[in-house]
Amino acid sequence: MSNTCSVDVVQSPVITEGSMTLTCHMIRHIKAHSMDLSPPLFLIQSIPITYDNQSISTHVMSDQDRIEHALASVVAAPATLQLLRELHSEALAEPAYVSTDSQPASAALDRFVALEPEKCAIVYLLLRASGATNIVEAGTSFGVSTIYLALAAKQNALLKNVSAKVIATENESTKAIRAQENWKRSDSSDDVSGCIDLREGDLKETLKTDLPEPIDFLLLDIWSALALPTLQVVQPRLKKGAMIVADNIISSATGYTDLVDYLSDKNNGFRTTTAPYDGGLLIAVYTG
Repeated sequence: MSNTCSVDVVQSPVITEGSMTLTCHMIRHIKAHSMDLSPPLFLIQSIPITYDNQSISTHVMSDQDRIEHALASVVAAPATLQLLRELHSEALAEPAYVSTDSQPASAALDRFVALEPEKCAIVYLLLRASGATNIVEAGTSFGVSTIYLALAAKQNALLKNVSAKVIATENESTKAIRAQENWKRSDSSDDVSGCIDLREGDLKETLKTDLPEPIDFLLLDIWSALALPTLQVVQPRLKKGAMIVADNIISSATGYTDLVDYLSDKNNGFRTTTAPYDGGLLIAVYTG
């Protein structure tokens, strides 16, 4: 016996008491394991889905729809939104890349690796909701996600009448140059370059000095083997309530084992969850 209902298929997690949101990642999991579904389901963007004990059929967002869905969450000048649209399109045209602990950090040297648009959107919204103004990004690459960080930090700082600072890190000079070029292409009214401090080189060294205090947010979008060392360098300056986000925590699980073990040890002062984005997105809060 089969039933038909409309469920939300989104790239972003939605937390609603007493309801459930299915992401594309979750639907693939359910289909693979022949799991049954029962309403009620949380409805945002309704797409017809027929479900039974055997299969689930659905539509997955196109890359362009993913980009537009993400950009709808962001406050920015039209020129900056268009820049992000172009950069995301370029990044999504690249074959999928997942770092592993067996690869050197230079394995992605020539790849346009960037945080996916839906992940950028949730990071931006987390920043706006938390009021973060001092941010560290480990793994800037071509600077796409950095634009979201800078927009959120500046908008939060304006509300608080304080300064904003985004410390960006990149070990590859060619990517650092391209990132700066991308930031300069943003609309002058957004002035994302004005709050970004780009530190080129080994971040285990470049992050040892001149960090703002306290740090509100740490984004780990980096070779997985460097994630825990980076956190440990930054941790002494984290404020209570600071957030840590790490990308591809599931797809790069082997490389992230030490980070996950560290964060899971309550003695280290963190509480964590994993959002079901493609590859997994770890979100942690520092409780001190």
